[in-house]
Amino acid sequence: MSKILFVMTGADHWTLADGSKHPTGFWAEEAVAPYQAFKAAGHEIVVATPGGVVPTVDQGSLAAEANGGQEGADRIAAGLAAMAEIENPLRLEDVDLGDYDAVFYPGGHGPMEDLAVDAASGRLLIDTLDSGKPLGVVCHGPAALLAAERSDGSNAFAGYRVAAFSNAEETQAGLAGKAKWLLQTRLEEAGVDVRVGEPWVANVVVDRNLVTGQNPSSSAPLAAELLKKLG
Repeated sequence: MSKILFVMTGADHWTLADGSKHPTGFWAEEAVAPYQAFKAAGHEIVVATPGGVVPTVDQGSLAAEANGGQEGADRIAAGLAAMAEIENPLRLEDVDLGDYDAVFYPGGHGPMEDLAVDAASGRLLIDTLDSGKPLGVVCHGPAALLAAERSDGSNAFAGYRVAAFSNAEETQAGLAGKAKWLLQTRLEEAGVDVRVGEPWVANVVVDRNLVTGQNPSSSAPLAAELLKKLG
């Protein structure tokens, strides 16, 4: 059995370009699908957030239209309710990577608000990358990669092939024109090689010990790839 750290956003909103606060948090499927896959394989899950706050689910991610219908929404809601670890997260600042065999970051717009500028998360990402331990990041979760700056100012993920929520998807979701910045653009500016697939279709990219997924549909396939790396 391995011990997997889930690093989740502590934000319940995303500040838009006009200063308004868009309600958000983590995207349910992106936490539930990997959680269920890892648990089914016999692994232990520990959740950590900035400050140890209980993470907020994006209510939009529980809607029927976000889950292929009401049956899918009910299944995700039930899966979320079973994630007891979410109710007692560790403080991200206190995490010791040595305690874990793999690290996973779900998405939602929340990481755009806090993890993108979180120094403790940035250090953890650099340490995980350098350790060779499996690291999984999905959808808007790669916003956290922006905080992974080495002492020389370079991004630790520069040159890595990565899947992340695309500008096209943000546009289709209706938020691109309201955002302060777009994830794909900012990652590319940091030197990350963003591999964009078709909008809303599963797209998982594996580069060394890093496994990334583009969107919610990529969550389960990403988990499968991460499990391969855990052996």
